[in-house]
Amino acid sequence: MKKIRYGVAMSLDGYIAGPNGEYDWIVHDPEVNFAEIWAQFDTLLMGCGTYEPGIAAMGKKAFKGMKTFVASRTMRQEDHPGVTVISELNRDWISRIRAQSGKDIWLFGGGKLFRSLLELGDVDTVEVHIIPVLLGGGISFLPPPVQQTTLKLSSHKVYPTGCVSLFYDVQR
Repeated sequence: MKKIRYGVAMSLDGYIAGPNGEYDWIVHDPEVNFAEIWAQFDTLLMGCGTYEPGIAAMGKKAFKGMKTFVASRTMRQEDHPGVTVISELNRDWISRIRAQSGKDIWLFGGGKLFRSLLELGDVDTVEVHIIPVLLGGGISFLPPPVQQTTLKLSSHKVYPTGCVSLFYDVQR
């Protein structure tokens, strides 16, 4: 069964995007092997706030070869032919995509979507790349209200740039 893995960059003060959704503060560390990371996934799941406008503007080439699902109650499927719009996430739908053969599912940004899947018990790992910057505001890593969830550190890596990657398994 595919794992759902929340992978995200976060500021040291707990934001995944700036106040206007900006992500220009994310340092691209030369030691991070993005090809190796991408190779672990064949499915992306994101919220509409992550998808629009930035990723949508990139078009089909943004995630070539990836099944891409966007959770949104407002987007219309016919306006976004390169992705599958999911108007309502539920256990049955999640079970179906987890049961498909292939690689893991990257829960790609979206604090609200992360919170929803965490509440359903459908997040297997939390993988945070902490960037040494303080934003002072923006889009929270995990917006309230939040249920308490216990995590177990499975690995970590410290980079010369001061970035830190932390990998946690969600304890059930």
